[in-house]
This record gives sequence, structure tokens and C-alpha cells, in this order.
Amino acid sequence: EYESSCAVCHGATGKGDGPLGAFLVRKPTDLTTLAARNGGTFPTQRVAEIIDGRSAVEIGPHGPRDMPVWGRIYLEQAIENPGRMQIGPEWYVRARIMALIDYLARLQGR
Repeated sequence: EYESSCAVCHGATGKGDGPLGAFLVRKPTDLTTLAARNGGTFPTQRVAEIIDGRSAVEIGPHGPRDMPVWGRIYLEQAIENPGRMQIGPEWYVRARIMALIDYLARLQGR
């Protein structure tokens, strides 16, 4: 999940050095320091909200931020390809976001 959705900007190791990073206005976040920047605790709920992005007030092509609104993208993919999932579309979105959170939590301190 990380490789297909995040690595192009955040890099293979999550340090913010992906191949598209040089073309972005703002450098992608170093995802290996999320816990350190949150007092040593991985901010699971905040990371879920950021990845999902659908709760943002102003949603443009990427929302009011530099990152794509993955919750909307994943939901569109679920609706376009209902055969891919054995669960409802929103559960499909949550499962993909949770897979990313699990991976990001394991990247901390690397």
C-alpha cells in the first residue's frame, strides 16, 4: 500500500525523499519522525485523518493541503471496482488507511 500510494513523494524509506519531492512546492514530510514529533507516541488518529483527508473543510484536487485526499481516492476505487472487495466501500477505505498506519508506525525511528 505504501509503495503504491506514498513512496513516490515520501520515498521508499519514508524520509521525504521520493522522486517527485523535487517537483513539489513543499518537501514531503519525513514519516519516520512522526512519533518523535509527538512526544514519543505515534499519533494514530491524526495520521488517519491526514491520510483520509475527507474531513478537511475545503477540498480541492488535493484538499487544503499538499497531499492527495486518499479517503476520496480509495472510495472512488472501491465504487468503480466493487469486485475487489468483500466488504462495503467505507470499510475498504478504512482497511487501506489502517494498512498505511500500521506500516508508518513500524517506520518510526529508522
